[in-house]
Amino acid sequence: MKHKNNILNRPGKKPILWDAFYESTNTQKPLVIFCHGYKGFKDWGAWDLVAEAFSKAGFLFVKFNFSHNGGTIEQSIDFPDLEAFAQNSYSKELEDLDNLITFLLSAKNPFYAEIDPLNLTLIGHSRGGGIAIIKASEDDRITKVITWAAVCDFGKRTATSGELEQWQKDGVKYVLNGRTKQQMPHYFQFYEDFKANENRLNIENATKNLHIPQLIIHAKEDPSVSYSEAEHLHFWNSDSILFPIEKSDHVFGASHPWHETHLPMPLQDVVQKSIEFINQ
Repeated sequence: MKHKNNILNRPGKKPILWDAFYESTNTQKPLVIFCHGYKGFKDWGAWDLVAEAFSKAGFLFVKFNFSHNGGTIEQSIDFPDLEAFAQNSYSKELEDLDNLITFLLSAKNPFYAEIDPLNLTLIGHSRGGGIAIIKASEDDRITKVITWAAVCDFGKRTATSGELEQWQKDGVKYVLNGRTKQQMPHYFQFYEDFKANENRLNIENATKNLHIPQLIIHAKEDPSVSYSEAEHLHFWNSDSILFPIEKSDHVFGASHPWHETHLPMPLQDVVQKSIEFINQ
């Protein structure tokens, strides 16, 4: 069963677009929610194949677009709404995730009968990994957390001192998207929100406060987020499991678009290890 582009409407807020993948049975299934990363979206590359693999393994797998990721309800792939992208923040992403969890665990969810509400795993890729860890540390509805190529520090990614002064002066800075060639805007409010919520957005503290099983998966040769960040996460939670992926990259061999009918081998390993971890 593949239900794509469901809409979670929220009064006064941008809607959230989400997908559900599962195999219909008479039993409740563990719920897995996948959080995409920076400049990411739910339909990127091989994420549909990932969702299918989890559904075949007996899970109800949900992936979604953060409300300010730059996509729209009508065009969920890539970034037609750069104004929304500019207005994004870590706090908005945490609120999105909270709203989605609350909806999925309620009778308003059309697939609620398929879900075991006491078995909820968050998976986060890259920046989404940091979001997943923070959310897992503060929400007792979450029973396990898995990160794929996650960042370990939001602070060092927010701005350097010289850049910060120029950013504040201009009110906006731009980051080139190498694939789409778009200049992606970030309003200075992103930094202001981070500073206002700096304690909550501290991934180190969140990791140390985890009281649920944690799996950390990272490619040793990741060119985008250093493997050392996975080692930091593992050091901060000695009960966590660190699973290195040899000879791969930040997206475990996948790309966008992905036209193959199977996952690249590194991503197969990531999915298989994640499924085993949830089933333990």
